[in-house]
Amino acid sequence: MSEKTIHIQYFALLREQRGTASESIRTTAQTPAELYRNLSQTHPFTLTQKNLQVAVNEEFASWDTPLYDEDKLVFIPPVAGG
Repeated sequence: MSEKTIHIQYFALLREQRGTASESIRTTAQTPAELYRNLSQTHPFTLTQKNLQVAVNEEFASWDTPLYDEDKLVFIPPVAGG
């Protein structure tokens, strides 16, 4: 598996738990699901994958979408409003 650079943005609770709004990481993860599992092992994320949506390159995507070098990924937590 070859490494790729993925640019990640975090919003709301994930931003608070990660301590940053964005980062670029080198990873061998092939899908957003695999990447989120890897990140969850090293960061204190409390939301599970089923509680999130994901976007790749500014379009909603499935968790099994292939990731490529320089992709932009956003994990989207539930939004509360009033």
